[in-house]
Amino acid sequence: MQTVIHPTYFPSVAHWAVINKTGGDIVFEKEDNYQKQTYRNRSYIYSPNGLQMLSIPIKHTKGNQHQKYKDVTLEDNFDWKKQHWRSIETAYRTSPFFEYYEDEFVPFFEKKHKFLFDMNMESIELLAECFQLELDFSFTTEFEKEANHFIDHRGLARAKGKKKCNFTPYTQVFDDRHGFIENLNGMDLLFNEGTNALNYLDGLEF
Repeated sequence: MQTVIHPTYFPSVAHWAVINKTGGDIVFEKEDNYQKQTYRNRSYIYSPNGLQMLSIPIKHTKGNQHQKYKDVTLEDNFDWKKQHWRSIETAYRTSPFFEYYEDEFVPFFEKKHKFLFDMNMESIELLAECFQLELDFSFTTEFEKEANHFIDHRGLARAKGKKKCNFTPYTQVFDDRHGFIENLNGMDLLFNEGTNALNYLDGLEF
């Protein structure tokens, strides 16, 4: 049975644990309505001051009409991507593997994207390549509230509420100040663990 998840912005470690367990064979939900306060347009990193949210500004539709996630467009009246990259540099510049992967990420943050969904998919493919995890994915063709023929992990996209998982601590840049912070943006795992990231994901269980 295939696993279905929402594509999110540089997905969390929990997302990557699920993707890794499937061997990269994943179905991404593409037919749902956009929902606020989810990882669709936010992600969390470990800054010098602790937990920091990277929020993606989107263009809102008029009224209260539902909008398909795949149709949501990005705000482009200011360079929020540059702000995100500066925050990431501040957070991870001194991590063991930042300089090794840095050049892989710069083009993403310089590129102009139009749709949130497409940008999130590109962020997933980028991290998968860095993790050396091959993806063989497909998309849903219709929305099903109860996806009974899938292993349903779409709930991982909710920013509120935690998925039960044994997040074993790994060394983080500022853990001497704030302790271990679990389930951050996958870049946190990559920049701190590098080539050991997949071994870490192998050890996570839901």
